[in-house]
Amino acid sequence: MFAAIDNSIVLHYTAQQYFLDNLQFHETIDYSPVRVDAGLSIVMQPKHAELVEIVNLALNNISAEQIKALRDKWFSEGQKAAPKVVEGTVPYKELIEIAANPSLQRMLSVQMINGVEKFVYVTPLGHAASEVEYFAIVVPTNVLLASSHDKVKKSIMVTAICLLLVLPLSWLFSSPIVKPINLLALENKKIKNRQYDDVVKIESFIKEIDDLAYSLVDMSDSIKVHEHNQKALMEAFIKLIAQAIDDKSPYTAGHCNRVPELGLMLAQSASESGLPAFKAFGFKNEDEHREFRIAAWLHDCGKITTPEHIVDKGSKLEVIYNRIHEVRMRFEVLWRDAQISYYTQCIASPDKQETLKTELDATFIQLTEDFEFIANANVGGEFMDQDHVDRLHQLAKTPWVRHFNDKLGLSPIEELNYPEEEQTLPVTETLLSNKPQHIIKRDFPVHFDEKFGIKMEIPEHLYNQGELHNLAIARGTLTAEDRFKINEHITSTIKMLENLPFPPELARVPRYASTHHETLKGTGYPRKLTAEQLSIPERILVLADIFEALTAADRPYKKAKPISVAIDILHKMALDQHVDIEVFRLFLSSGVYLEYANRFLDPSQIDAIDIHKYFDEALDKQQS
Repeated sequence: MFAAIDNSIVLHYTAQQYFLDNLQFHETIDYSPVRVDAGLSIVMQPKHAELVEIVNLALNNISAEQIKALRDKWFSEGQKAAPKVVEGTVPYKELIEIAANPSLQRMLSVQMINGVEKFVYVTPLGHAASEVEYFAIVVPTNVLLASSHDKVKKSIMVTAICLLLVLPLSWLFSSPIVKPINLLALENKKIKNRQYDDVVKIESFIKEIDDLAYSLVDMSDSIKVHEHNQKALMEAFIKLIAQAIDDKSPYTAGHCNRVPELGLMLAQSASESGLPAFKAFGFKNEDEHREFRIAAWLHDCGKITTPEHIVDKGSKLEVIYNRIHEVRMRFEVLWRDAQISYYTQCIASPDKQETLKTELDATFIQLTEDFEFIANANVGGEFMDQDHVDRLHQLAKTPWVRHFNDKLGLSPIEELNYPEEEQTLPVTETLLSNKPQHIIKRDFPVHFDEKFGIKMEIPEHLYNQGELHNLAIARGTLTAEDRFKINEHITSTIKMLENLPFPPELARVPRYASTHHETLKGTGYPRKLTAEQLSIPERILVLADIFEALTAADRPYKKAKPISVAIDILHKMALDQHVDIEVFRLFLSSGVYLEYANRFLDPSQIDAIDIHKYFDEALDKQQS
């Protein structure tokens, strides 16, 4: 049975209790219950005896079976409690479900009942063994919390009004603290942006804030000094690397030092120039100037990976040593063979000695001329015409006899390049040859990361040391394989510099340092850039690198050129769009060429130049 209470109270009781309660609340009955006997008769002192008689008569008509059933149900006298089944009539079926689940009893919970959110509390009453009565409270949440909501709203309103009243006072009292702190935050942002010279002390009458302002200025000065020392250390390392590269080869000593000097002279002139081509160019601050300077110093840092014998290759047959000595020894063998043949024939035909002597002398003269030709071809020049190449191929066919095994005394690595088949000695060989052992294959394939944009043709072999192949080089002393190995210094420069964590103000160092072999028409290396892709600093370094190379007195494959010849070559390269014509004209008009020559060149190289002819010819070429 339930006694359920909500905003409309509903009561459900046992029949006996219902009857007694109705007697209790009936206004017309005045009773004093003495007992309830076994027959459920009520003994009282009524004001209306007739009503009592009727009730007693009704009670006496209840049968014994009905009385026993009611007694068993209500009082369970002497009987074992039956299983508890929650039943009854209540407003909501959810109460029955909660009463049936002991774990939900005696707990205040929120239930959705008929679409309304309500607080529900159910607890058992009494201790009867067979049946338990339950007391339930069901109250809508909005009704229960209504008074609290009103109080909360009032509290919020009062609090908001208080805050509004206090806010001006808070601002007035906090301003002396907040304002200097905000100003200190701005000064801290200057330090973050490395604007050390713009940092100022913030004045405040609050001692702690004033001390903080002093410390902020001191910190800015300390960071500025530390950064200056770090920059100096970095540039010292850069110059150390450049010096090490120059010291690596006595034939290129000074190149990494002179190119930055010439580049900086020309860049400074460009930034001060009023020519239209350089109107938009200029170093906006010291960081941009430093960026260009570091790039110029590092423009050949990749040469640290280039083999010394390639950098120093002063003749065509040179590897670790100059193989012209081997060719000379073959001529010595031919000379001795000619003498032996002469004496042998003289013994056989004494009467022909004079004729044989004339032939011998002619052979000696021819051998001398042929060796001189080959020796001169071994020295790199500006150009070798086809007639000379044809004569080399003809001389290469000259036979000589080798009597010794050419595999003896070789290192295991050298033996790998020789054919496996054995030759029967003596062996007749040609004077000049391209043998299989002259081909040095690559240990690993060459691969360039696509992000670098490198566009270089890669030779099949690492080196080709063939004698005839090298002597037939048309210009200079380098084969295609040698030149690629030297050109790889640019790709090594890119790899090295791209892996360095340059700060934002030095972000263009890898780019500037790796473009001094590009041309305006897209024929350079390593990226085959065009004029539209080359900035003024990059074009300046192109000219600086070429002019230094032309006038350098320490190159093994050529003599130093006078500045008139070097400028004439530069002019032709400018007309061919290898060098920027505007940079070339600035080079002359600013007098940088002469300033550089006076500082770094031998006086014998400084000759008179009429620079005006280059301006007219350059202009005519552009217009045509």
